[in-house]
Formats: sequence, structure tokens, C-alpha cells
Amino acid sequence: MSKKLVAYFSASGVTRKLAEVLAETSGADLYEIKPLVEYTKEDLNWRDDNSRSSVEMKDKSSRPALADTDANIAGYDTVFLGFPIWWHIAPTIINTFLESYNFAGKTIVTFATSGSSGIGDTVTQLKNSVDATAVFTQGSILKPNQSKENLTEWISSLGL
Repeated sequence: MSKKLVAYFSASGVTRKLAEVLAETSGADLYEIKPLVEYTKEDLNWRDDNSRSSVEMKDKSSRPALADTDANIAGYDTVFLGFPIWWHIAPTIINTFLESYNFAGKTIVTFATSGSSGIGDTVTQLKNSVDATAVFTQGSILKPNQSKENLTEWISSLGL
């Protein structure tokens, strides 16, 4: 087993594609963070204040249920954590994931996909969902069509 894991949430498939290339490029294992109830196109309509994603993101205590909690986090030193940016931060299901496992002493490298937003305060907000000994690196917005060469350069720049 690799000591690196790429764990990702992807509601529309964009982050999934990037996570797959990142796992291949970094030699990491791959784990998909799946909601118990899949998101529909209507759920993701950010223009609708009553859509599922809008309601979840307005409620900072929202913790959407996971389909499973069988990721072997204990077997990894470094976890690349990927997600789309929703409302300038990580979707609340990422908090659910982080709160479902023990990340004590792990290095967590966040990466995100976004149509127009930056990663903002995401790392600061996610730190509240893990043990204080987990080490977050500053997250990056990565383009879905990143080349393997660019990903290799990014990984190298992290100094892991």
C-alpha cells in the first residue's frame, strides 16, 4: 500500500478526473468520498436558495452522510484531499469525511476545482474538523485538464 492517498469528492465528475490523474502521477491510492444520497443536477443549482447544496452551504453545521466510512486512513502519511469549491469553501461533506476518521499526525494537502472562485479560507475552516496534530498544507486550485508534468511540478513544490 502506498503511504499517499488521494481522497476526493466530485458531484459532477470534474474533480474525479483530476483526482485520478493526480493519483496516477503521485503514485497514490485513490478513494472517492461518496454521499449517502447522490447529488442531482437540481441539488447543485446554486441559483436556487432551496437547492440541497445551497441549504447545506448556508448551514455551517451541516454534515451530509457518507455512503461508507471504509477508507483506511491509518495506512497513509499524506492525504491529498480534493473537492469542488462551493460558495468559496469546501462542500460540507468534506467536514463529514474529516470528522469520520482520525487524521492525527497526517499531512493533508488540499486541492480544489472551481469555475471562478479561489480556495479562500477553506484550509482554515477545515482545520476545525481534524485533530490539532494534523498538518494542512495551503490548498491550491487546480485546473481539471492539468498535465501530468504540471502536477508533478506541483507535488514537488510541496516538499513532501
